[in-house]
Amino acid sequence: MAPEREAARERAATGATAAGRPRTRLDQPQPPRRRFLPEYDPEAFGRLSERIARFLGTGRFIVWMTVVIILWVVWNVSAPRDLRFDNYPFIFLTLMLSLQASYAAPLILLAQNRQDDRDRVNLEQDRKQNERSIADTEYLTREIAALRVGLGEVATRDWIRSELEDLVKELDERRPGARGDARVVFPAEHPRGRDVDDR
Repeated sequence: MAPEREAARERAATGATAAGRPRTRLDQPQPPRRRFLPEYDPEAFGRLSERIARFLGTGRFIVWMTVVIILWVVWNVSAPRDLRFDNYPFIFLTLMLSLQASYAAPLILLAQNRQDDRDRVNLEQDRKQNERSIADTEYLTREIAALRVGLGEVATRDWIRSELEDLVKELDERRPGARGDARVVFPAEHPRGRDVDDR
């Protein structure tokens, strides 16, 4: 009985089942599979294609290409016959230019696709930022409107002063023996008659 328990403990510790197969552990990553084809980093290849496409779109590339073609034609026309490597119809030159064009077009398209992806992400981020800005602006507009409504109900010094002067006039009129002279009980702080700090 004891040896069976020991064997079960060893199988549990090593992850093996009763049949002897190793048990699959879900909490650990699986080992990488063997690949027969070479792997490449798509980001590195994309960056390289963008560099090449950028170079193909410059004036420097056109100048160098023109210089190479002129040297090619001049060498194959004026050099001795046994040193020429591409005679008059310049078939090898045509082949080289066709190869260059056939590789340049996909590289340029790949660079354009990557730029389109970047532009799409940037536009999405700009759209979200605009939505946040609009929401913030609407919130601030509502807050300012609420403050204006709240300030409209606040009593200012001039309003309180005018109300108190009206009350004093009423009291003077009701008092027996009151004269008709208008006394200023609460004079304005400034000669203009309106306080600078109001509102």
